[in-house]
Amino acid sequence: MKQYHVTALGELLIDFTENGLSNQGNYLMEANPGGAPCNVLAMLQKLGKKTAFIGKVGNDFLGRHLKKVVEEVGIDTRNLKLDDEVHTTLAFVHTYADGDRDFSFYRNPGADMNLRADEIDAELIAQSEVFHFGSLSLTHPGVREATKKALQIAKGNGCLITYDPNLRPPLWRSLDEAKEQIGFGMEWCDVMKISDNEIQWFTGLEDFDEGIRVLQETYHIPLILLSMGKEGSRAYYQGMKVEAKPFLQKNTIETTGAGDTFCACVINYVLEHGLQNLTEENLREMLTFANAAASLITTRKGALRVMPTKEEVEHILS
Repeated sequence: MKQYHVTALGELLIDFTENGLSNQGNYLMEANPGGAPCNVLAMLQKLGKKTAFIGKVGNDFLGRHLKKVVEEVGIDTRNLKLDDEVHTTLAFVHTYADGDRDFSFYRNPGADMNLRADEIDAELIAQSEVFHFGSLSLTHPGVREATKKALQIAKGNGCLITYDPNLRPPLWRSLDEAKEQIGFGMEWCDVMKISDNEIQWFTGLEDFDEGIRVLQETYHIPLILLSMGKEGSRAYYQGMKVEAKPFLQKNTIETTGAGDTFCACVINYVLEHGLQNLTEENLREMLTFANAAASLITTRKGALRVMPTKEEVEHILS
C-alpha cells in the first residue's frame, strides 16, 4: 500500500471574490483560498482520502495563510515551497447574475510559476496511488519542467494520472501555445475531466460526442468526463457514453470550485472501484454523486475551505 491516495501539483492562490458593496459603493472582496489542484485535494480529504500537495506560494502573509489553511483541511504540505522573491498569485473573480465567472489574474510573475524541477519530492509522488495535475502548471517554462518531471516520476512508479485542462486564456501567451501544452497533458493521463466550452475550443467541434471521439482517437485516454454545467455531465469509457442529470440548487451563489469538486469525486470513485471493467451502472453512480457534490459547492462562497462532506452529498441523493 502506498502512503498517499492522491498527490496533486499546481497553483495555490487567493481568489478575491465579491462580497457586497461598501457604504461608498466600492466592491468588498473576500480573500478565499483557492487553486484547482488544492480544491480537488480538499474534497478528497472530506471523502476520507489522504492527500499531499506540490507547489509554491510567496513567503508573504497571504502565502503563509494559504499554507496554514491547506494544513487545516488535512493536506500534506511537505512539498509546498515558500518563495522569498515572488509574491503569492492572486485572482479576482467577478460573478455574473447566472453564477458564471470572469477572472483577472495577478501572476506576472506569481509564486506558483516559480516551482522548479529540482524542488519536486520524487518520493512523495512515488508513494501516491494517483498523481493529479492541471494546465496552469504548463503555462510557463520553469513550472512546466517541474510538471514534466513529476509526470515522469508518476508514470515510472505506476501512479494513475488524472488531469483537468482548466483553460484560463489570460494566463497563456497565446491560445496556440495553450492548445499545444494542454494537448501535452492529454498524452499522459488515464482520467481526464474537461468542460463543455473547453472541448469545443480544443477540437473546434460544436458536437461534444464528436469532440470526445477525436480526443479518444488521438490520445487514447481510458476515461473522459465531460462537465456541462446546468446540463449535467457525461462519462466516456470503452465505447460507452453515460449521462447524468444535474442537481440544480435554488440558492446557488457562484460556480467557483464546482468542477474541482466534481473532479475529486470522480477520482475518489476510481480509487475505490478501479479503472478496469466499469459498467454503465458504475459510471452513472459516479456521475450522480459527483453532480450532487458539485451542486452543493455552488451554494457556498469559495471552495477549498467549504467542501461538502460525504454525508451532505448522500443527503441530497436520498
